[in-house]
Amino acid sequence: MRHIDHIVVAVRDLDQAADLYRRLGFKVGPRNQHPWGTENRLIQFAGSFIELLTLGAAAELIVPHRPRQFSFGAFVRDFVRQREGVAMLALRSEDATSDAAQFAAEGIGDFDPFSFKRNAKRPDGSLTEVGFTLAFATDPAAPDAGFFVCQQHYPENFWNTEFQQHPNGAEEIATVTLAAPDPRAHEGFLAKFTGAEKQLAPHGGLRFALERGRLEVVSTADRHRLPLLTSVSVRVRDLGIVARCLEAEGVPFATSEERILLAPRDLFGVELQFEAR
Repeated sequence: MRHIDHIVVAVRDLDQAADLYRRLGFKVGPRNQHPWGTENRLIQFAGSFIELLTLGAAAELIVPHRPRQFSFGAFVRDFVRQREGVAMLALRSEDATSDAAQFAAEGIGDFDPFSFKRNAKRPDGSLTEVGFTLAFATDPAAPDAGFFVCQQHYPENFWNTEFQQHPNGAEEIATVTLAAPDPRAHEGFLAKFTGAEKQLAPHGGLRFALERGRLEVVSTADRHRLPLLTSVSVRVRDLGIVARCLEAEGVPFATSEERILLAPRDLFGVELQFEAR
């Protein structure tokens, strides 16, 4: 059974998105560059993170998809041409090469593992090196939702408690949601990708309880809509702290069933929820 490592939120203006997430009470990290033409800023928790991602100044370096080679940059480029929002879900991997072989054997992704390194800034501004290997999986029934696992090679350089101190009290990603016309059409893929058994949820939905966090599949009213990753729930210490942060910044929100909800139109296509620990 795997657990949530991070989500990729694809946006067209990275600094504008980072400013909004700061207004929501998150501590947003500095801008980083990928060697293939995308750039990101991270919101780090203890064991998971939100990756705000955009096409960078060197977007011409993005390569197309090829046999056995999934292009991270091409997927994000094509995504932001159509919309902004949660583009990809990444689960934690201890051995991405082994996971890539498993995905191929199970028929959910015949791609070579993809490894890369980049510079990263510590909280004091000094540079360090981080490295990752990714193994991709694809669900043909959800072509606009990206799935991969991520192995950290220098976790001691990546995770930093100073980056994880958020004014809104955020602690971790609790739930990621896939909205689909027919949730059961994704049952087989998601069981193999997560390594978790499916559970039935209300209104024809599915739930996969992971080692940490959960993946939910909810039914959409529009039967012609392509499945998309739409929502993320962040666990916090106290909803009152979140409400005060949002009110101080004039950010509109709603409350429901002991949660705070923000609408996608206000958040670059992401339906963001806060839930109490």
